[in-house]
This record gives sequence, structure tokens and C-alpha cells, in this order.
Amino acid sequence: MYSRLKYFAFASFLLLLFSYSLQDIGLIYPSYFPKPVYDFKKNPLKSATVQLGRKLFYDPILSRNNTISCSSCHNSGQAFSHAGNHLSKGIEDGIGDRNSPAIFNLAWQKNFMWDGVIPNIDAQALAPINHPMEMGEDINVAVRRLNKSKEYRTLFYRSFGDSLATSERLMKALSQFQLTIVSASSKYDKVKQKKAQFTDSEKRGYLLYQQNCNSCHSEPLFSTYDFANNGLPVDSKLDDHGKWNKSFEPADQWMFKIPSLRNLGFTYPYMHDGRFKTLNEVLDHYEKGIVKSPTLAKQLEKPIIFNHKEREDLLSFLATLNDSVLVSNPDYQKK
Repeated sequence: MYSRLKYFAFASFLLLLFSYSLQDIGLIYPSYFPKPVYDFKKNPLKSATVQLGRKLFYDPILSRNNTISCSSCHNSGQAFSHAGNHLSKGIEDGIGDRNSPAIFNLAWQKNFMWDGVIPNIDAQALAPINHPMEMGEDINVAVRRLNKSKEYRTLFYRSFGDSLATSERLMKALSQFQLTIVSASSKYDKVKQKKAQFTDSEKRGYLLYQQNCNSCHSEPLFSTYDFANNGLPVDSKLDDHGKWNKSFEPADQWMFKIPSLRNLGFTYPYMHDGRFKTLNEVLDHYEKGIVKSPTLAKQLEKPIIFNHKEREDLLSFLATLNDSVLVSNPDYQKK
């Protein structure tokens, strides 16, 4: 009898251990999206871990003075951007170096940050947590704080099978929540699904987009997520040279990650330093503001010029990429 109880206890333990390694939810995205590039085998999606990541995302406990959370610069109601702020804001009124990028459709991205310095989303959160002007905290101190919390010990147990918080588990939980943030419910998506139709103006704008923008902002994600020099004049105060800041390779001068055109209505201002408040200013740049340099994108060697009517049509199409379902989805918001 005792040996049988031991067997069942051991089997139950194995079953529990096995259950903590299994993916119990899948990433939901449309059939016309490409296959995600993120390797979910190394960090299988689990509802308990997603919920842990969601709580961590909204909790200022990860910042040095408990005032700044991930959501402070990535607001769900603004397509997880920091609309209206040209540079990120951190603890003690600190100002970061760049505009806070919108974080959706991350499962299709290989590199993170405007300069691509982070090659894996499972490590991305280290940058803002450790940045002295953003969250300003040592990751090990943040982990110790989590281990003192009864609530977090319970949540880590539900996610990983024991209650210990570690930096690796913290990163994986945050990435799991962020990976589930998929933007695929705009009017454009409804048209793709044959549930809606473009207006005449949107149709004309769609053609203009395909002729002038698609090579860098490829549909359906509306970005290749590669890096390009789009001819911006260098801001003398920030003196930001993009990828070159880390690599010092001449080919990386002024190369920044290409953002998605999705949700532009929620994510202003635009560019890596938030210098443009409106989309018309962006179009002005491509018409008459491009600075020539050896690394300038080939597509921009000639200015892109739209007349007034064409601008209206292009902006009408771009508005079809705004995803109101994303910004109002309770699954992405603070509980």
C-alpha cells in the first residue's frame, strides 16, 4: 500500500512537472499573416504565464522608485505606444533617448529597439529596466523584490511549478504577454477577410501605398522590420546614428528599424525621435526633406511627391490600418 502511494505521488509529481512545460494556448492571428519568427518551443505560451506577464507589465514594482511600469511608455489605449511624447519618460522626470515604439505583432520581429541591439524579445525588458533614465533598476534587485511578494510567489508557482522568481522567468513572462498582443482587426483586415470594402478614396490610397511604400512597409504587417536610413537630418542634441552607435560599422550609419504603418492614428509623434507630430509632416519629409548620404535607402534617392488629392487618398488608406479592437481589448489592459 505504501509503495503504491509512493508511485501515485511520484506520478502526480511528474504529471505536474509535465503540465508546466506544455503550451496550453496558441497565438491567434489571421491566415494571411506569415508564420511568426519567434520560437515558441523555447518559451511555450501558457495562460498562467501570460497573466503573470500582464501583471508585471502594469506593475511599477520593476522600477527603482515604484513609479514607472512598462505600460507607462506603452499605453494599451495608444496601441502600446506613448502618444504625444516625442521621447520616452522615466523615473524622476527622466527623459530617454528615443521615442517609445509601439509594441504589437512582436512575434514577427527578429530584433528589438530602434537600433536592433536586442536580438531576442525574451531579453528586451532588461534595457528599459536597467536604463538610468527609464526604470533605473538593477534586475537582480527587482527580482528580490518579487520574491518578497506573496502574490508574486503564487503567480510564479502557477506559471513555472515553483514560486521562485528569477530574471529569466521574469523576462519570459513579460515576453509571453507582449507576444499575445496582435493587431489584426483593422478595416484593412476586414477587407482582407471580405467582411468590408474600401471606399473609392481608400482604394486609390491603397494603390499609392503599393506603388510608393510597400517595399519597406510590406503588408500585411506593414513593415519588413528591417533597418533603413530614411534620410532624416541628424538631431544635433541627440546625435543619434542608429545601429552605428553600437557597431561603428560605416554601413550602419543612420540605420533605424522600420516601424509598422499599422495604428498610426494612435502612435504619434513619428520617427525614432518623435520629431514629426503629423503624417503630413512625414510626407513633407519624403517630398523635400531627405538628406542624401551613402547609406540612404535606394527607394528614397528620388523624392516621393503626392499632390493634394493623392495625399488625402493615401491618408484615407492609412487610416484603415488603425485597430480600434486592439486598443480597447480588455485582455491587453490592466486588470
